[in-house]
Amino acid sequence: MKRIITVTVINQSGVLNRVTGLLMKRQFNIESITVGHTEQPQISKMTFVVNVEDEQKLEQLLKQLQKQVDVLKVNDITEKSIVVRELALVKVVSPPSVRAEINSLVEPFRASTIDTGKNVVTFQVTGNPEKIDAFIELVKPYGIKELTRTGVTAFVRETQKAANAPYLSILQ
Repeated sequence: MKRIITVTVINQSGVLNRVTGLLMKRQFNIESITVGHTEQPQISKMTFVVNVEDEQKLEQLLKQLQKQVDVLKVNDITEKSIVVRELALVKVVSPPSVRAEINSLVEPFRASTIDTGKNVVTFQVTGNPEKIDAFIELVKPYGIKELTRTGVTAFVRETQKAANAPYLSILQ
């Protein structure tokens, strides 16, 4: 099952390599990773999406991550009420004759046009991974010339609901 794990670390050279190395040694496949500064410049947060088969392996992974020298905090936030976002840049084949049609299709996704060429338009779309996937499927028939995704970033909402895993369905 896919899990969203956040790791708060001291921002110094080699931390990312040590954390991802630990995951690699334990044969966990990182499906998505994002890293960036927090509100404190000397602290960074890593967000991983990993596939973990069972609870025992998950518990082992969390404990081993917490033991790392530069790691301050480890959380599996999958089953909490969370905010999840991803960004994608999608270069779509778009000759002038179909440009209006494509623009009307992507409008409900609130995608932004960030570059326009003679026969290509580049869109920026943000949202949960499910929304990104739907956007890509919608423009695929026109031809995707290039695509890049940032990976998932997430954090826990201030108010937690009683309902279980509101974003778990987007990871399955």
